[in-house]
Amino acid sequence: MNNEIISAVLVLGTIGLLSAIILYFVAKKFKVLEDPKVELILEMLPHNNCGICGFASCRTFAEEIVKSNDVLKFLCPTAGEKKISEIKILLGTTHNELKPMIAVVRCSGSKNNISHKSIYNSVSNCSFAHSLFSGESGCPHGCFGLGDCVESCIFEAIYIDKETGLPVIIEDKCTSCEACVNSCPRGIIEMRYKGQENKRIFVSCISKEKGRISSEHCVVSCIGCMKCEKVCKFDAIKLENHLAYIDFEKCTLCRECVAVCPTNAILEVNFEIKKIIGTQIRHAEHGKL
Repeated sequence: MNNEIISAVLVLGTIGLLSAIILYFVAKKFKVLEDPKVELILEMLPHNNCGICGFASCRTFAEEIVKSNDVLKFLCPTAGEKKISEIKILLGTTHNELKPMIAVVRCSGSKNNISHKSIYNSVSNCSFAHSLFSGESGCPHGCFGLGDCVESCIFEAIYIDKETGLPVIIEDKCTSCEACVNSCPRGIIEMRYKGQENKRIFVSCISKEKGRISSEHCVVSCIGCMKCEKVCKFDAIKLENHLAYIDFEKCTLCRECVAVCPTNAILEVNFEIKKIIGTQIRHAEHGKL
């Protein structure tokens, strides 16, 4: 009986030893060496595993950065510019600096600037309202102010101003994750360069209706007069479908276009007060002065 037990133990022990040896050599044969940079980059990331970057985890994100050797191809809004700069130094890709971006609201149709033709009294959701309602002013492009963008932002970087009824971006909190951009059913929110000293100039209107119709909906809408396009010396402004658009990659922030706009549809952000009183009031409504 004892011999049988001893034999069984020896057999099992031999099988276990052989299995361990086989597993050892298999592991050595198929071992995948991980670049030590992965761990270094992972330490710089926030470990939120939020998925905003498009990857399942921060580790996967770090692995993809190391594979491409270029952090500029990827986006981690929660890491912050300082950490991204450290990663670029680690990879040796400090050239071709990525200019910081920020969300901007391209609509100035505040409660004081629109004509009130109807009232929306239904589900407080922009996407739902967009499917059956043109808006209180009748503008099929204007902001509803129902807060889909606010709900989409996990960083609490956007809120609806009670006085104007429009979204306001909190610059210090915006991580350029584009969640608010994707949540807006009317495409009012756009990502643009933060600009030198956080100064930006853009057409705060997306209405493509003809000038007369557009101005009936909102007094600060773009009427497609082409004055801004003609005065721009840097070919940064183009008019298409009755709407002017300022290319932020070409704009030099000279403000010439702001001065000639007859409806004050062009918004200047974080500049010193320089324009007429009407424009100053509108900028104050947005908290942009």
